[in-house]
Amino acid sequence: MADWGRGRGDSRSQAETQVATWDAAAQRRRGLVLAGGRLRFDHAASERLWRWAVADTGPGRLLPWLPVAFGLGIALYFTAEREPLWWAGTGLTAICCVAVFMLRHRPVAFPLALAAAAMAAGFTVATLKTLQVAHPVLARPASVALTGFVEVREERERSDRVVIRVSSLEGYRLNHKPDRVRVSVRKGTAPPVGAYVNLRARLSPPLEPLRPGGYDFARDLYFQGIGATGFALGAVRIAQPPAPPGTWLRYATALQGLRDAIDDRIRAVVPGDRGAIASALITGKRDAISAPVNDAMYVSSLGHVLSISGYHMAVVAGVVFFVLRALLALVPAFATGRPIKKWAAAGALVAAAAYLLLSGSEVATQRSFIMTAIVLVGVMADRPALTLRTLALAAFAVLLLAPQSLVHPSFQMSFAATLALIAAYERGLPWMVAGADTSAGARVALWGGREIVGLIFASLVAGLATTPYAAFHFHRLAPYGVVANLLAMPIVSIWVMPAGLLGLIAIPFGFDAMLWRLMGEGIDWMIAVALFVAHLPGAVGHVAAFGTGPLLLGTGGLAVICLLKTPLRWCGAAVVVVASLWAIEAPQPDVLVAADGQALAVRGPDGQLWIHRGNRDAFAAREWLAADGDARVATDKSLGEGFNCDEAGCMAVLADGRLVSYAIAPDAFEEDCVRAAVVVTAREAPPDCAALTIDRTMSQAKGAIALRRNGKGWEIAAGRPAGENRPWAPASATPKAQASPAVRTAPRDATPRVEDLEAGD
Repeated sequence: MADWGRGRGDSRSQAETQVATWDAAAQRRRGLVLAGGRLRFDHAASERLWRWAVADTGPGRLLPWLPVAFGLGIALYFTAEREPLWWAGTGLTAICCVAVFMLRHRPVAFPLALAAAAMAAGFTVATLKTLQVAHPVLARPASVALTGFVEVREERERSDRVVIRVSSLEGYRLNHKPDRVRVSVRKGTAPPVGAYVNLRARLSPPLEPLRPGGYDFARDLYFQGIGATGFALGAVRIAQPPAPPGTWLRYATALQGLRDAIDDRIRAVVPGDRGAIASALITGKRDAISAPVNDAMYVSSLGHVLSISGYHMAVVAGVVFFVLRALLALVPAFATGRPIKKWAAAGALVAAAAYLLLSGSEVATQRSFIMTAIVLVGVMADRPALTLRTLALAAFAVLLLAPQSLVHPSFQMSFAATLALIAAYERGLPWMVAGADTSAGARVALWGGREIVGLIFASLVAGLATTPYAAFHFHRLAPYGVVANLLAMPIVSIWVMPAGLLGLIAIPFGFDAMLWRLMGEGIDWMIAVALFVAHLPGAVGHVAAFGTGPLLLGTGGLAVICLLKTPLRWCGAAVVVVASLWAIEAPQPDVLVAADGQALAVRGPDGQLWIHRGNRDAFAAREWLAADGDARVATDKSLGEGFNCDEAGCMAVLADGRLVSYAIAPDAFEEDCVRAAVVVTAREAPPDCAALTIDRTMSQAKGAIALRRNGKGWEIAAGRPAGENRPWAPASATPKAQASPAVRTAPRDATPRVEDLEAGD
């Protein structure tokens, strides 16, 4: 029995061992099958990704990326600390072009070399453009006597402004005499364009960034050829010129006279804001619009209507094109045997050019005309009117002529909106047109359903595409922008603008008054929509400032979404999400000091900025509040409640309980240097001060300063970083660029406004 038991046990053991072996084999087989499935899945996924990549990099698909690389080269130029040498970029571009030629047969190396050549070319073009516009920039504030010809005249709400081509400039210790200056004068006293004037003025260097990372108005004015800004001291006298004006000035005088005559006629028939907006749409003179209406237009996202750019140029060219084509089609001989479509495109091109000249030829209008001209030339050449290639060509043309426009919000917003609309309509129109052949679809189309859907679609797409740039430059969003555009833009397109064009045509015949009144009725509706939307709860979305890193990353994500056609484009959405999170998490400063040391902001325990400033220094305070996402206004007296002041100075408390001192009198340093963590003063601080000091010497060297707590220390950001030396901010002038505390360094003329940035579409 024992032997039998052992035998049964052995048999059972053998059976169990065999079963275990079978189970192990089965598991191995299942593992191999699963592994094979994963391999097959991975192989299929790799093949799919490869097909998508090949499709997105096929013949012609990389062309729209060239202006992106070209613009990236321009952006690199503007980030340089010192002005590049012209031959460096030129030589690099030549080397890259040789590399492109040598690698022309390499499928991967060729596009990479082409992208490098485009970046080098953009860098070189920006460098050469700076050399072309080179001119002197005022080094320090000065009271001067100047004479010269008036080249530009602008009407503003509280004052007028003129740009003067300087003939003579006399003042004390003037090392650099600018060729052109911009001067504010009393309301209604601006001399006409072409006049030779004699006046005394207080001039200052062009306004530098009001905070580290803020918009550089000095750079903007440099490329406009303006070397100083300021305000007139006393009357502006018209004198006899020593020599007749040049051809260009005579042309500008004649054109300005025409614009003034049209403006006077419109505003005589249609007074108030209606006439001011009507004149802005026709002549480009938008400075007579009242502040409440102007603010409501921008808050409601209708501000793009006031700046003549892409929309206006498209409406003018489109109306002329369709009217001419319809009239030519009425003649049978033309309709059957002549290319009336091309003739209509040529007529629309002429009308767009005339509109460009009449509206003042601002930079935003020039960009819009270039793109419109490319589209119309494409029609005359039997090429597709509006494609990504057309947009790429327009971007190349604009950046080649004006590379400085890349850093301007109007360029960024207009091309972002156009790129998104073209890409969206290429993929969105099929579902919009699909139901048009059915009876239900026909009925919807008859009632304008597709047009309404298309308008909502366009507003959403353009609004989303321009959101990062509006947040970066203006620190605000328009949550109800789609509503405002949906209610107002159809009236502007089919009523206001056509009436304005007919009014222009009717002026020589004397029958224009009725058309201006008709235009004013449509503008009344637009103003009502703007005011209604601006007063809705949450109409303004305030956004805190963030750096250029999130903006560049978001721009890259937008380009990927719009320029790729395969599902790989949704990688761009992930990039945009990362950029948005990066922007939201951007750290905000705890202390801000103005470039002249006259204004100070401290983040208190409640997380808001407390601001101490002089009575007239509202410019920096307004920018600081906007950049902090704060809805308060710079004139709010409660902004200074966090400061405890006496005759010697002021003291404010940070969130961690440490003190920030603003020392006014010399005897304040003895106590404040011991008690405070930071001492700010417009004087020169004693060298033995134990606190971190920001005094006149530091402000003059670094401009506006921002401090952020970093443990027990401070991170210091400067509006003018050490070592920076650019033509619009020369290093040799920075130690002397500011005045003493008793001298006001921010002239009234320098007030930055949204419309100064030409935030057009």
